[in-house]
Amino acid sequence: MDTQGGRNIDPADQWVLDPETGDYRPRSDAGDAPAPTVPPQGGRRARREGERRPVPEPREGHRRNGTAKSRKAKRSKKRKALIWTAGTLGFVLLAGSTGAYLLYRHLDGNISTVDVGTAGSKNATSKDAVNILVIGTDSRIGLGGKYGDAGSVGHADTTILFHVAKDRSNATAMSIPRDMVTGIPDCPTKQKDGSSRTISGTPEATFSPRFNESLGQKGRDPGCTMRTVAKITGLPIDHFILVNFEAVKTLSTAVGGVPICLTHAIDDTDPNGQGSHLHLSRGPHTVQGEQALQFVRTRHSLKNGSDLDRIDLQKQFLGSMIRQMKSGDTLSDPRKLFKLANAATKSLTVDTGIGGVGKLTDLAKDLNRVDSEHITFTTFPVVDNPAEGKIHKTVVVDKTRAPALFAAIKNDVSLTELGKKPKAADAKLRGSKADPSQVRVVVYNGGGPPGAAQTTLQWLQNTKGVTHSSNGGNASGAKQDRTTLTYGPDQADQARALAAMMGLTASALHPGTKDLGSGSDMTLTLGRDYQGPGVPLTDPDKPPVGIPQSHADKNVCVG
Repeated sequence: MDTQGGRNIDPADQWVLDPETGDYRPRSDAGDAPAPTVPPQGGRRARREGERRPVPEPREGHRRNGTAKSRKAKRSKKRKALIWTAGTLGFVLLAGSTGAYLLYRHLDGNISTVDVGTAGSKNATSKDAVNILVIGTDSRIGLGGKYGDAGSVGHADTTILFHVAKDRSNATAMSIPRDMVTGIPDCPTKQKDGSSRTISGTPEATFSPRFNESLGQKGRDPGCTMRTVAKITGLPIDHFILVNFEAVKTLSTAVGGVPICLTHAIDDTDPNGQGSHLHLSRGPHTVQGEQALQFVRTRHSLKNGSDLDRIDLQKQFLGSMIRQMKSGDTLSDPRKLFKLANAATKSLTVDTGIGGVGKLTDLAKDLNRVDSEHITFTTFPVVDNPAEGKIHKTVVVDKTRAPALFAAIKNDVSLTELGKKPKAADAKLRGSKADPSQVRVVVYNGGGPPGAAQTTLQWLQNTKGVTHSSNGGNASGAKQDRTTLTYGPDQADQARALAAMMGLTASALHPGTKDLGSGSDMTLTLGRDYQGPGVPLTDPDKPPVGIPQSHADKNVCVG
């Protein structure tokens, strides 16, 4: 330390990183201290142990000499590693990652983490598929009572499962309705004092619990929401990203507003004075800040006034955010990039597996390989709760469509490929079909629910008229993921008839090369994908039919 003018001046403190140029420059507030002649040793990464480097926003009119410009031109490619992260918008930032400056010390200090144990233990990057749970909480803590109930710890108000395929060719963002009735499993949690506590689960009943109770209630942390989603879908959840109301406001402002479009005017205030209080006319708008938050919270003035309607608004908002962040206006403006990275890291809480700017950067660069045209938004398949009569406030899992969507996600099937021509394998399902009385089959359980073979046998005999059928019991060997039907060339018409009854796909049919002869039986082996007699299965190479979807690269009006 040197003492000058009665002040202790540390030479390292006289230099700060300029986010606009990526280089060190003398502090502007050094007062009467002599201008330093040598930047900190080690270049832009140098810093003393425990020191937090000040990180100012880039200033208008900041001049750079020719040398600085030259350095910037040579080094810019090495220094561009964007940190996109965030909550209800978390996967958007991950999907749109490219181009911001890595301000480690400043941004690292913004990020909060939660240890959720094995529920979020995967490394930031992986050669496998990645499943990230993005949770928007309605917690009011720290918001000064602005949105009511200042002490509310919040629930899983908006939840999106973001699945990225193993080869990074496509991604699916599946919104999970908060009012879906489902069981919540036991949940081990880590307390602030380092101790562990297991929060007891809640079994599914007629009207409760709702999915949003998987967070906040009884002290449940995001790991509990991760475990709930894993139980419902059968998909492993690798990481979570949690944000609150402020995230939508700060992020939408950081990108200069998010374009949206409405098919109908919105006046979202119900008779009791509740609602988002959003007032927008029909047509295109650009929303940011408080108005952006109102938009993603709106539901009372929509068609059914439900959470499912609100999800449609949120999907449009998120897709538009992706396009906005990938636009040249954002990527070429250092001020916007700094504001975006700063706002994002301040807004989120993540699991320890991706806690830290470095880990988030690695994840962002990895996931950035997915083009926005191959990012598909959809909604967890549900139906109105039949127990509620005419007034439906809750929904339940659609057991016909949901398994097909989960299977597609598990098998990395892109939902954007519905327009492709059918594969040649579909020819297996075309042609004449035998009468049910002529179908001969032995049913084995090779991975389905207990008793599935007997249940299926009874269904075939009593409902479909397949009288020449028998129960083969449990199949030998390891359990198989997919249901299969094995038959001889002379039984193709029988196979097509049984496939139509059972909802089998072309990939489930396995023709042999040798005729089995009259009176021989086909072999139907039920796999883990089997959900019940007549429940259609999904081809692992094709997207499911009847699943609503939208895409990140397209702008459509909703409302």
